[in-house]
Amino acid sequence: MGNVQQTYESFRNKWTHNRELAFVETLREGSEIQNWILSRNGFSNAAAFQQWLSGRTRVLDAGCGNGRVTALLRCNTPVETALVGIDLTAADVARENLEALPNVSVMQKDLLGDLSDLGLFDLIYCQEVLHHTADPRGAFLNLCKQLAPRGEIAIYVYKLKAPMREFADDFIRDAISSLPYQAAMKEMQEITLLGKTLSELGVKITVPEVKVLGIEAGEYDVQRLIYHFFLKCFWNPGLTMEENVAINYDWYHPQLCTRHTLDEVLGWFAAADLSVIHHCVDPYGITVRGVRQS
Repeated sequence: MGNVQQTYESFRNKWTHNRELAFVETLREGSEIQNWILSRNGFSNAAAFQQWLSGRTRVLDAGCGNGRVTALLRCNTPVETALVGIDLTAADVARENLEALPNVSVMQKDLLGDLSDLGLFDLIYCQEVLHHTADPRGAFLNLCKQLAPRGEIAIYVYKLKAPMREFADDFIRDAISSLPYQAAMKEMQEITLLGKTLSELGVKITVPEVKVLGIEAGEYDVQRLIYHFFLKCFWNPGLTMEENVAINYDWYHPQLCTRHTLDEVLGWFAAADLSVIHHCVDPYGITVRGVRQS
């Protein structure tokens, strides 16, 4: 298991140096980032997302980072809805970014710690977070204690990927996770430039199924073929170079970075006695939404 303190420091450095990372793109309707958030949760557009959020009285963004998704939730909930963001490493950054928004509070909390003072919520959003804790299942079950009757929790965790991708990711993580922030970012810039170069080719190829490598047959953009099955080399032209580098750093530098299967995650929901109402497995992760019935 990776080092808890190393992961804390990794994310603390990430958010301290990138306080507004992906904030604008998360809020921009139609952006790749916002579309990914909506689609993986089962919503085809912003109107459907707003409908899902309507009627919520208390919403928790658990592991809110710099507050970008908290802001997205604020933009799509009634103003009387109380929003609470918690984060172990970036609560101060989120608080600063969200200070102008109404009915939003931010606290420093550990998802594995005592959360009872937060009260109950009719929606808990916890995405891109649990896999960076020392005990993802335990953190999930701990959050579920704060669900109100008929409350809903929506999570996203990294999925177990194709074998060559897993090998390369672990190899690079082992190589850079002990490096200080600036040195690690320098290494990630090279991987980011690779992603940018592949993306700018604008070439699509049709590939056959390769079962032993976990490659599914189909047509792929070259950059996405490499990204899905061999090596995370993230590139989004809507972000700055530094933001793209920081996103690759986010994947490779933290030592706590578990990957999961759908069956495993569904088992968490069963253990919490929640009814699953939506699940989605994309090339990168697993999204599941579940409801407490009583």
